[in-house]
Amino acid sequence: MKVLLVNGSSRQRGCTGVALAEVERALREEGVQTETLFLGNAPIADCMACGQCRKLGKCVLEDAVNPFVEKAREAQGFVFGSPVYYAHPSGRILSFLDRAFFSGSATFAFKPAAAVLSARRAGTTASFDVLNKYFTISSMPVVSATYWNHVYGSQPEEVPQDQEGLMTMYNIGKNMAWLLKCLEMGAQHGLPHPENPKIATNFIR
Repeated sequence: MKVLLVNGSSRQRGCTGVALAEVERALREEGVQTETLFLGNAPIADCMACGQCRKLGKCVLEDAVNPFVEKAREAQGFVFGSPVYYAHPSGRILSFLDRAFFSGSATFAFKPAAAVLSARRAGTTASFDVLNKYFTISSMPVVSATYWNHVYGSQPEEVPQDQEGLMTMYNIGKNMAWLLKCLEMGAQHGLPHPENPKIATNFIR
């Protein structure tokens, strides 16, 4: 089993990195393989709605998105982390997720995911809601914990002072590992994924 953790912050070892490291620690304790991907500081283009990914099977823009989708095919779970900017996730991770989920949507279905946020003070629950929407439109089980998935601190060294936040991160990792093991056991006993038919209703003609 492998979980990909994605750091959507501009700072690799910032507050979001501290939160993700605690999730990763819990996963590794449970024998789950992990890999943390830092999106970096280079610009990530927004989706152009060109539709070429439907034909090519990948995004036409070459940056961090396509390599991630390839790694995602072999992964069993995901954790996406972001700082809060103006009560919203970083623009970098939103552009990244828009294109990754649009070009590789089938890659994520029925794989557990969690969103992790860091903030100095406010905006975490609004940002949490934004990231969870990628999961709930993609038939992904959402991994919860014992409080909302966020930590507080304006600097990395302040995050450990948020003991409840760090415990929440740790519990996310434990719950993710438990769910992955449940899914693996179900697969071993021949339990198939449910069929999810889709209907697009357009109200404006």
